[in-house]
Amino acid sequence: MAIVASDWAVLTPGGGTANTMVSAATLAPTTFTTVLTGNTAITAITPPISSGHMLCLIFAGTAGITAGNNIANTKAGVVGEAMLLVYNPVTAKYHAVG
Repeated sequence: MAIVASDWAVLTPGGGTANTMVSAATLAPTTFTTVLTGNTAITAITPPISSGHMLCLIFAGTAGITAGNNIANTKAGVVGEAMLLVYNPVTAKYHAVG
């Protein structure tokens, strides 16, 4: 099933620009790509849409993701590398790719 334009618009406002945020226990991304500064591990993500989707996190610090809340697996963040997360609306959890 194709992603409807309104879902893409939620994830890529402003033509798909990246958003920069300070890493925190709860992350509330507003774009597909989010650059994270700081070193706080993310334990929950507020989904920008309720259907299945993917997010890209780029770490400027050493934060990563920790299983619990709505994150299925723990994965360390690496400075300068992108981490892709897939949201499963059935389980309401994000899964790190790879």
